[in-house]
Amino acid sequence: MSEQAGYSPSFKRPSDILRLRRKRARSEGVGSSVRSSSASPGLSVPGVRPFSPGPLLGVGPRSGGVKRRNPFASLENTYNSPKKKAALRSEGDADSLGCKPLIGDGIENQTEDSGLRENPSFTEQFLHAEKHKKDVLHKGHTPLSSDDSVFEEDLFSEEKRLPPLLKSPPSRTPSETAAPVCVEYPADWTLKTRLLFTSPLSFSWAEHPKAQEEAQGLSQHCRASHTTLPQNIEEPRCCPELRCSFQQALQYWQHPSLPWLSLFPRIGAERSFSGKSAPWASDEALQQNLMSDWSVSITSLYSLLKARLCPYFYLCSYQFTALFRASGLGRTKGITAVLSPTTRGLREAMRAEGIDFSLPLLEEKRKNREQGSTRHETEEYSTEAKEFPEEEGDEQNCEEDDDDDDEDGGFSWLKEMGVQDKIKKPDSIFIKLRKEHSEVKLDHRPESLVLVEGSNTFTLLNFLINCKSLVASAGSQAGLPPTLLAPTAFRGATLHTLKARSVKVKTQVRTGYQDVSSLEITGPVMPHALHALTQLLRPAQRGCFSCTLYTHEPTVVFNTPTSPSTEQSVQDGAVQDLSGCGLHPSTVQQLVEPSSLGKSALRHLHMKEYSYTWRS
Repeated sequence: MSEQAGYSPSFKRPSDILRLRRKRARSEGVGSSVRSSSASPGLSVPGVRPFSPGPLLGVGPRSGGVKRRNPFASLENTYNSPKKKAALRSEGDADSLGCKPLIGDGIENQTEDSGLRENPSFTEQFLHAEKHKKDVLHKGHTPLSSDDSVFEEDLFSEEKRLPPLLKSPPSRTPSETAAPVCVEYPADWTLKTRLLFTSPLSFSWAEHPKAQEEAQGLSQHCRASHTTLPQNIEEPRCCPELRCSFQQALQYWQHPSLPWLSLFPRIGAERSFSGKSAPWASDEALQQNLMSDWSVSITSLYSLLKARLCPYFYLCSYQFTALFRASGLGRTKGITAVLSPTTRGLREAMRAEGIDFSLPLLEEKRKNREQGSTRHETEEYSTEAKEFPEEEGDEQNCEEDDDDDDEDGGFSWLKEMGVQDKIKKPDSIFIKLRKEHSEVKLDHRPESLVLVEGSNTFTLLNFLINCKSLVASAGSQAGLPPTLLAPTAFRGATLHTLKARSVKVKTQVRTGYQDVSSLEITGPVMPHALHALTQLLRPAQRGCFSCTLYTHEPTVVFNTPTSPSTEQSVQDGAVQDLSGCGLHPSTVQQLVEPSSLGKSALRHLHMKEYSYTWRS
């Protein structure tokens, strides 16, 4: 073929080319092949393009299996300086330092080593610069030479051109890098009418309890025994402890109990009572029997509360709701009772019985108003006193005149006009109501919250037993005593169970529809039941669920702080004293803490990765 016309003598057969490549690979030695094989193309450093430029010029021989150098790579076009090539050859000095900077968090050692071998440029320059700085400092701050200064400028200019992931991350504290984990939510003293839990995992474990599991749950509730659940439950449906604890969390005690009537809620529930059989409405003897049984039940509850065998109980009447709490809950030093909403007539009757009470929300509002107005008035008064000092006596005379007008009922201006005999003056009752208008307008408002503390709660108990206006005299609730709700048993109480229903629904997301499981709890959900249910859902749903809470609005103000915070030792003592109240220790620990919700209540509760977030 060499004699053929037009044939190029430099032409080589494919077999000759392969032979030359094998010969060249053998001549390069074993070390280079090992080095090239260790830099596997599958391992890369985050932030570097998938098509790496390859080895640098002058660093070492190129093996046959490595991708050729890309001349247009932005990371490699700046390494043509002789000084930089000399710096790259100083591998022995860099290795003697024994340190390698971390380029990314969570990268394995093998990935780091391979990535640094594929792209040793910045690492080796960084180590060389650090070693050079240490030598300069050790020799006594010798000024940099011209070559060194050029190298420093090139190094830092190259660091600016590197991608963000290749730059060393800024130092952060652990609190900044890790999101805060909230393992508990604030105590909510409101009554809930409905709970709606949703989760991507199924709630099938809460459906159709077996007879043995239901009996075990009832027994645990009556005996106040609690089962410790594991942190992670692989198969909740096959966990009998979880199903028994769920049945235990749904139990509560109520008096009176009338199967054909729903005795909660009572405020604004005339429609639910209308048309139902009420044989006591026209029978006074039956009403007296109902009230006598009710008096025995509430007296039993107060005795349990005083002995710290019952943590709290609710009294729900047709016009207000009362919450009695044992000493220590909410960091209080004694038994407390809060009533909301109240009327002027109820407050006057309580004063007549010698019950000392306070209006915490109204006092707080007045205090804030006085603090805000005191500064403004003092500043204005000081400026006016300097400008008009002679008007001080006139102001005193005006105040005296105002007092006279108040004593006369505020109608002295009729005498000035001469028509006092022609116009009929209002009677003393109207004048009294006019003066107390500020107190009357509080009725049925959140500011009408009444707080009773200490021994006055016993006087309040007697007042409620003997108060005739506690029971409606007309309407669909006529003659029916208030509803008593408690987490523990008491005289005359009936054991009830919250209704639970689990369904699967589809929710719309961006890409389509997603299957979501829901668990609905209906009934008077008290604070201990809410906490017990969330503690069960935590391991069962693997720390991922949401809850929408429907609150009985008249009880929203029960989260108002009633007393200043006490010391931690007093709090620990309260937890120990309430150990026999029948609640789980973690629930008692939550209820002992004062609520931080103020005049609001929990509306949405969300758990993700075993951490709570909520909205009120």
